[in-house]
Amino acid sequence: MNNITENTIHIPRYPPEFQQIITAKSHNFVGREFVFAAIDNFLHQSDRGYFTIIGDPGIGKSAILAHYVSQNPGVVYYNIEIAGKNRVEEFLTTICTQLIEIAQSQGSKNIADSLTNSTTENSAFLSSLLQQISDRLHPEQRLIITIDGCDKIDINNQPRGSNIFYLPRYLPEKVYFILTRRPFLTDKSGLLIEAPAQSLDLSAYSEQNRADIHEYIKNYLNTQDINHHLVTLISQDETNFMYVSEILRAINQDIYPKKLQLYYQNHLNKMNLATSQHPTMALQMLNILVKEQPISIEMIAEKLDEDEYEIKVILDQWREFLHLESIAAQINYSLYHASFRDWLRQKTL
Repeated sequence: MNNITENTIHIPRYPPEFQQIITAKSHNFVGREFVFAAIDNFLHQSDRGYFTIIGDPGIGKSAILAHYVSQNPGVVYYNIEIAGKNRVEEFLTTICTQLIEIAQSQGSKNIADSLTNSTTENSAFLSSLLQQISDRLHPEQRLIITIDGCDKIDINNQPRGSNIFYLPRYLPEKVYFILTRRPFLTDKSGLLIEAPAQSLDLSAYSEQNRADIHEYIKNYLNTQDINHHLVTLISQDETNFMYVSEILRAINQDIYPKKLQLYYQNHLNKMNLATSQHPTMALQMLNILVKEQPISIEMIAEKLDEDEYEIKVILDQWREFLHLESIAAQINYSLYHASFRDWLRQKTL
């Protein structure tokens, strides 16, 4: 990977729990050059802004961000998947602590004394820090803050209408946020911003994803003693890194990977929680999605003799686990991965 952010500023360290995630997620990393090229283009074409990487569960978003950070010292990093890190108070405290180190390295004095309880009440202190750092950046420097897992943010303790994690609506020059998240409804992004913004949907790059998967498998075979013949069980069209990595680890064992089962159970738990007010209809819809894919809202409503609006409400709540496909000018829905569908078939039937 090219040194995309060679002009970013440098900070001494990440919190230890973040460094562990970065090291683990970037291990055996391959490819994804199309993503890094898109980030690079955005940084050069916009004087500030938000860049969002969107992708299905397991497609490799976290690994992309971890590798990006590992190759570009000075990029601020935050991971929401770590227990307790999905709340705005923890985010602002952690990020502002890192930003204070940067400001101090630029020559700001006594700025750490400003880190108080008010830091976590809204975006005022964060915005102030970003402006102070921006004002001291050299013309060729940038401040880049990465946030992995925006779909897992707990917004229940934030005022209605506020940006997720109180992310600033306006950004100073040379300040950028790079976010990762699962597919979402446009009006449910949780962000109202007045800054340049660009999204990259990994599902639109199937050919590149497949090529990177093949390279990943090739590298794995060169370092592990496994049955090469069994690798042919992985589809040539596969694009999901989570699935492939866990299958490879368990490929010589007559078991379904435990980590993958737990991963899918978390999916199901989240789907059930989202539709807890309509559990019977949700279960009926899930059984239909397991059996028939892709399928339209109209067809689901007809099978269940339910209102199409009620069907759409539930599908919208499951958006991150679904693929949407236009067939004959009609949107059809399917579960995001065949392995998840197969696992659900055992659970729901």
